[in-house]
Amino acid sequence: MLTRRQALGVFGMTAAASMVQGAEGKPAGYIDAHSHIWTRDLAKYPLDGKQTVDDLKPASFTTEELLELAGKNGVGRVVLIQHKPYHGLDNSYITDSIAKYPGRFSGVACIEADQAHPEHDMDKMFQLGMRGFRIRPGEGGKDQWKDSAGMCAMWAHAAKQGSAICPLIDVTDLPQVEAMCQKYPDTTVVIDHFARLGVTGTVDEAALKTLTAFAKRKHVYVKISAFYALGAKKPPHTELIPMIRTMIDAYGVERLMWGSDSPYQIVAPNTYADSVKLITERCDFLSAQERDHLLRGTAEKVFFS
Repeated sequence: MLTRRQALGVFGMTAAASMVQGAEGKPAGYIDAHSHIWTRDLAKYPLDGKQTVDDLKPASFTTEELLELAGKNGVGRVVLIQHKPYHGLDNSYITDSIAKYPGRFSGVACIEADQAHPEHDMDKMFQLGMRGFRIRPGEGGKDQWKDSAGMCAMWAHAAKQGSAICPLIDVTDLPQVEAMCQKYPDTTVVIDHFARLGVTGTVDEAALKTLTAFAKRKHVYVKISAFYALGAKKPPHTELIPMIRTMIDAYGVERLMWGSDSPYQIVAPNTYADSVKLITERCDFLSAQERDHLLRGTAEKVFFS
């Protein structure tokens, strides 16, 4: 019988499918709420535009490479985020991976928001295992999301469908999120990467207050993720701990979820292990239950329920 350490450390294509199960038959280990994947198999999964394999950086980060890396760090499930710069609106590598490894993955898709009925694409993606939809400022054919009929339809349908809207934004874009939350208060919203607060190298306290103010919206969640891009942008990432504590004070651990943002997090000097350890070891003020929410419970509720 495999030990938990062995089960979490041995992932390849076969081992991933037979990993030790946790409570209620769910995969053991943490949930990485944010990772991308791509492959050099361009015949099956072509890149957007005229891009070639030479444009992939890093050159490869396949489903299997992610599973192996995650497993070595105690991660049993991952939320796969569509990488629009490489694959555009073709979500097939993610949906195929979800089908190939049942129970291991959930996904966040990119679809065309500037259309009359994005609900059709949303329903198709939902049936294929996607549980969120990534949006960016300017998408939907209008400067402001609230002025886009397609974007408004997405937010309304997400609430009915039980999926999440996942904005990739800066703190300066939060007024757009607020306008949509006012209009669609029942829509689940998951903000990526602290709204990129700290990307300049320091955490602006006024901007942090703006982000924490969203805690009043009970359906708004935030990913504590992409440590490689914030603060000092290198391990041990401890300069981000005060921001994490402030976010916990505002949102509670029940509405925050950890994500690596791989493969970018694994570009030297950063590592996947350092991203995990910031929560498991360096945020020493956390209780075991609080860590479980950040590393598993919140993401499970939003993306795997």
